[in-house]
Amino acid sequence: MLTKKLPHLQSFLLLVSRRTSHLARQRYDVIVVGGGHAGTEAAAAAARVGAETLLVTQKIHTIGALSCNPSLGGVGKGQLVKEVDALDGLCGRAGDWAGIHFSILNRRKGPAVWGPRAQLDRQRYRQFIQSELLSTPRLTVLEGSVEELLVTEPNPEKPGCHRVTGIRLANGSHPISASSVVLTTGTFLSGSLFMGQTTSPGGRIGDAPSSAGISHTLRERLGLRIGRLRTGTPPRIVKDSVNLSQAELHPPDSHPTPFSFLNTHTRCKPEEQLPCHLTFTTAGVERVVKESLHLNCHIQQDAKGPRYCPSIESRVLRFPGRKHQVWLEPEGVNSDLLYPQGLSMTMPPDMQLRLIREIPAMHQAEIHTPGYGVQYDFVCPTQLSPALQVKSTQGLFLAGQINGTTGYEEAAAQGLWAGVNAARLALSMPPVALSRTESYIGVLIDDLVSRGVTEPYRMFTSRAEFRTSLRPDNADLRLTLKGFEEVGCVSSLRYQEAVRVRDSLQDALAALQALVLSTAAWRKKLPDMRMSEAKSTVLTGMDVLQYNNMSFERLASVFPECLSLYMEFAQRLKIEAVYRPHCDRQKKEIERIQKEENMSLPQDIDYFSLPVSLSQEVREILDRVRPSTLGAATRLQGITPAAIVHLLNYVHHSGQKERTHRNQNDQKEEREEELCAQNASLPQ
Repeated sequence: MLTKKLPHLQSFLLLVSRRTSHLARQRYDVIVVGGGHAGTEAAAAAARVGAETLLVTQKIHTIGALSCNPSLGGVGKGQLVKEVDALDGLCGRAGDWAGIHFSILNRRKGPAVWGPRAQLDRQRYRQFIQSELLSTPRLTVLEGSVEELLVTEPNPEKPGCHRVTGIRLANGSHPISASSVVLTTGTFLSGSLFMGQTTSPGGRIGDAPSSAGISHTLRERLGLRIGRLRTGTPPRIVKDSVNLSQAELHPPDSHPTPFSFLNTHTRCKPEEQLPCHLTFTTAGVERVVKESLHLNCHIQQDAKGPRYCPSIESRVLRFPGRKHQVWLEPEGVNSDLLYPQGLSMTMPPDMQLRLIREIPAMHQAEIHTPGYGVQYDFVCPTQLSPALQVKSTQGLFLAGQINGTTGYEEAAAQGLWAGVNAARLALSMPPVALSRTESYIGVLIDDLVSRGVTEPYRMFTSRAEFRTSLRPDNADLRLTLKGFEEVGCVSSLRYQEAVRVRDSLQDALAALQALVLSTAAWRKKLPDMRMSEAKSTVLTGMDVLQYNNMSFERLASVFPECLSLYMEFAQRLKIEAVYRPHCDRQKKEIERIQKEENMSLPQDIDYFSLPVSLSQEVREILDRVRPSTLGAATRLQGITPAAIVHLLNYVHHSGQKERTHRNQNDQKEEREEELCAQNASLPQ
């Protein structure tokens, strides 16, 4: 799917401006506000579901722009990209088209927590996204600023206190009506930029903030709880001013792994990939940070910043005396800039230059664009339903950083799901939800709507309790079929490919299961295999494939007549064999939770002393609420499925012991009664 020819960027903008200068209608099924990662996925998803969709963005040429780091994926984030792709989203295919450095992070650990990642060419990524949107049926793009949301009385037959019916543009044009509106304002909602002691309105350097009317409507008219968060970006460095020979070379993987299940290869050939470089901060960096604190108003603000991507000022203040990593990442094939990952900063530009010149490889570096900080409004996401619709407002959906998240991947995932449900609402279809037992998108949304955020939310594999079954390799089997059959956002082409893959994998697994030999026979067939000679049992091909030193390719070379047909799935079959026992156990746990939902929980239970693995937060919630049933516990904010499994096991085990003890007492009493009866019948 990498054979498409993208139109020239100027031609694209001309075509779009022609399309948008005369809107064919003043009413749409869905209006999406914002053209970032959440907005583009939302608009495309809504159109795929079948809704007439309008995407409104301040600048058409920034649609799909990589505002901060030029990369996609990573640990936890790569899983989201694979799932968005499995649901026919854009970012995975865009990453395959624009990637210039592909790698799988976490390879030393199991495949369930591998992190597909790519460095991207900024221009290529933006062009791909714009080309996709232009060619999407039922999707119109409009350049403009939204002044306010149109709010009316709610439909009395549906829950909610208000109803959003469309938007009004800032140029005073006629209102544009819609059944659903998706807000994806990113950092632009009442955004402020910070550099040193200078503050200016905006959500990204060179762009204005979103209209104050939107914030006013959300806060005053709709009564939503609004918070404030902050983030930042590093300076961009002139590549020719950096001595990369003084930094550690980190080459890409020799064989790039595509994000998209539709692609067998990436646009960038293996030999054309660009390397990254690693260097470290020095004591001089810490000195410059401390000397510039009085000139840095952003770092002194109360708004919460990202814990997992902090500024260099925050890192130095929190961990003094340490060396911190700085990754020098290419921004594109023809770009003359480097992105210094790990050097987000908001001090004055002259101090930024002093700081970077304290780092090896950058003693003579020049700054092209200084770093800066951003503060912006977000809506507390516990006010949303799992469909990402505002509970109190009919027809209003939120996605991306407006919900308190950080990162392209988290935004794209929310955007897709909000777009799907916005379209379904407009087309009089019921909402759909993803469980945290079936997807990372489900984990992300459940965390947001049930627990909320106190700092920008980032996805990690550790957030998913069932991560051994939520792997990057099987996202298509988990979501593509559902996306076509139940959700309606997947094309028939992708669905047919997913069905082919599913059927082929099932046939291959059946063939492996049908290979049954004794351990002696296996050792004869595979003399180099490390199999205990003490074992005298029967093993299937599936059992043998679970061994660390065994690959599907090796098995296929020994049994070509039944396995050679499935060589294209060699890695997937190996992963499936390794994780099958774990997934079976997890599936049983999920089924047990569903089956035991009505199981009573003792009201006198001491949650703080339970001898099970529960976090202190979970113990406090259970002790405070004291749910009467297991099902009630599952619906408590902050209670994870893993905690429910531990609780179920404890109550079930203690119940068995209690029943055993009670039965023993009953039997003892019965024996005593029998003895009394026998004694009473004896002659006196």
